Amino acid sequence: MSGSTRRSFFGALGSLFKENKGPIHPPYASVTATFDECRICEGMCVRACEENIILRDEKGTPYLDFKISGCSDCTKCMDACIPNVLSEPTQFIRGRAKITSMMCMAHHDTICFSCKDPCLENAIVFQGMLNPIIIPEKCTACGYCVSVCPNSAIEVVA
Repeated sequence: MSGSTRRSFFGALGSLFKENKGPIHPPYASVTATFDECRICEGMCVRACEENIILRDEKGTPYLDFKISGCSDCTKCMDACIPNVLSEPTQFIRGRAKITSMMCMAHHDTICFSCKDPCLENAIVFQGMLNPIIIPEKCTACGYCVSVCPNSAIEVVA
């Protein structure tokens, strides 16, 4: 296999495993929601969020920013949504929490349970006292683990 063919092959292979770095939208949106109606909305979901984690991009589309807190699943954003984009009470945050082990103190022999303590679902477990892992089946992507991490080693990805 020539160098350029090999490079193309591994480049294509790598693209299969790239994560979606797109925004994490608020819960309660249907799977087919386009958020087009949000462009003309006054952002009532942003005002209704007591955790102050709903922001809007330049197009008016709401997204979650977990740098301050997490989503308590209170339904206030859904109740405030006038265009009814957020109207599906059975739809939750579509994302997953991810630990970047290179940045995580517990992955570098420092005892730290900052991410585990706020996790109500017990989705973060430690191997011994170190090396936290996230159990995907338990994680609700609420984001409470994100803001408390002293090294910003956790993020919620789409």
